[in-house]
Amino acid sequence: MLDPLTLLALGGAGMLAGFVDAIAGGGGMVALPALLSAGIPPVAALATNKMQGIVGTAMAALTYWRRGYIDLKRLLPAVAITFVGSLAGALTVSALDTSLLKVAVPVALIGIALYFLFAPKLSDADKAARLPFAAFVPVMGFAFGFYDGVFGPGTGSFFTIGFVLLFGLGLTRATGSTKALNLVSNLAALVIFIPQGQVLWPVALVMALGQIVGGYIGARTGIRYGARVIRPLVVVVSVALAIRLLVWG
Repeated sequence: MLDPLTLLALGGAGMLAGFVDAIAGGGGMVALPALLSAGIPPVAALATNKMQGIVGTAMAALTYWRRGYIDLKRLLPAVAITFVGSLAGALTVSALDTSLLKVAVPVALIGIALYFLFAPKLSDADKAARLPFAAFVPVMGFAFGFYDGVFGPGTGSFFTIGFVLLFGLGLTRATGSTKALNLVSNLAALVIFIPQGQVLWPVALVMALGQIVGGYIGARTGIRYGARVIRPLVVVVSVALAIRLLVWG
């Protein structure tokens, strides 16, 4: 069992992770290193990170939904398909070679950062969709859900760019919809981790309390300031994730 000061520090890390994740995704970049630095074994750290992170994601998704930024009725088919995709990824990860992803994902994240940095028309206003929402959002959900089950980093950024580029959502609505799909993709991983006994529940509970606070504040910040805060934070988080993957793997 960890000492109280370490648990308090992890609770603070959970709050910061929830804040960042609610706006731009990538909260695991804060929470997972904190868990590993506390001496928690890698698999248990991954499982505990998913458990505490899902609480913050749920709080953020609820906040966006209550303020009208998530059309749950339109998203329901994608929610179900994303869960299936993530579960399939988690079940097949041991049979797949993920070495290519360690290079391809950072390149994709840098591309996303450049797009958000230089695209002149990014705003909170919806635009014309390039693909039919009902037919292709579930396809995107399965693809990125599968990726989340196999590898994971950057899933939120990929969902957000997909909602903006392919389906014409304004940045705040895209972020809210991302939280809904990210929630179920993380839940699928826990279906695997929890029966294995990998989640450290006392640590997950403390960090989850921080996540609730951080996720709520982050979602309110994203809703209040919209593209002005979401756009730069997506750039920073995407670049930071890319550097972390390239340097530390």
